[in-house]
Amino acid sequence: MVSYGADLASEAPDGTMKIKLNCDDHAYRITLSDPPLHILDIDMLGELRDALASVKNDRHCLIIDAEGEKAFSAGASVQDHIGDRVIEMLRRFHDCFRMLSRLQLTTVALVRGAALGGGCELAMGCDFILASDRARFGQPEINLGVFPPVAAWQLSHHVAERRGLELLLTGDAVDAASAERLGLINAVFPVAEFDAKANEWLTRLYRHSASSLRFAKRAFRLAQNANFEERLAEIEKLYLDELMKTRDANEGLAAFIEKRKPVWAS
Repeated sequence: MVSYGADLASEAPDGTMKIKLNCDDHAYRITLSDPPLHILDIDMLGELRDALASVKNDRHCLIIDAEGEKAFSAGASVQDHIGDRVIEMLRRFHDCFRMLSRLQLTTVALVRGAALGGGCELAMGCDFILASDRARFGQPEINLGVFPPVAAWQLSHHVAERRGLELLLTGDAVDAASAERLGLINAVFPVAEFDAKANEWLTRLYRHSASSLRFAKRAFRLAQNANFEERLAEIEKLYLDELMKTRDANEGLAAFIEKRKPVWAS
């Protein structure tokens, strides 16, 4: 990814922009642009959803990356999990994954730093993940008394069952080398060489017919018959209608915001 075409993103009314969308002859690129942690709040998720809606199946790839090397994204906003806001937050967040799952072009996440919580889910939502040797991956939601709905599906499909459940239930993060061994990511490159090495990796796709890549991906997904959207709807219902009505889920979120240790009821 060397040269870009016109910037396709639009400014928010206040002049800020948390998502940037560009394209060139080979790929669209969506860049998270709210450093240093790129927290996925309701506004940012709305911009991300709009950017995904602008992506057409007329290139080799969609690339998702983030500005800076500290974080790809440290996750969804905890403040947006409180009260009725969680319904809108989850709706926008899950809309992004439904849109990603429907894209026929190849999707690639470039992860230079921490991909945690919703950030890890977003990376795993792509077909491929290329990471720097400074990257970390994890789903720490259980520490707050909740679980990550999308990752519950992803970890049951992308890694061995026992290891996926371990990541989900412990909340522990793994480094890039461990993530590669687990099959969670595709490649690890030294951070100083990351852009060059990632571009080299992407040329393995660019040398092929873009339309043939799309047909091959469709065939692979048909063979999987994973039915992501149906399962996500069931998990979303469990999250909103049962989990978020428990004392511990609300206690964990409140404790995080108040910077104290949660007191669990069970």
